[in-house]
Amino acid sequence: MPVRRSRTGAASGGATAARVAVHLTPRASTEAITVDGETLRVRVTAPPVDGRANAALVRLLAKRLRVARGAVRIVSGQAARQKLVEVAGLELAELLRRLDRP
Repeated sequence: MPVRRSRTGAASGGATAARVAVHLTPRASTEAITVDGETLRVRVTAPPVDGRANAALVRLLAKRLRVARGAVRIVSGQAARQKLVEVAGLELAELLRRLDRP
């Protein structure tokens, strides 16, 4: 069976997946997600140690987008503040709508 690509270019078995750029701020005083152009600015309280900030990012995005944690994956930037995150089962328009973007 051939591998089909989603609109984002991600290999998949026919499912859609949205990819979005994320700027992560660890050790923030509060957790928040804001949309800045085509980038999500995400603030988490966890420190950037032993992957705790990345885990907090995945957990926060999954909660706000109402998807399973397993549907949120960091594609690149595991050790950087700039990341590319993929959310399986959502198209980009639906992802932004769930974050209450007009």
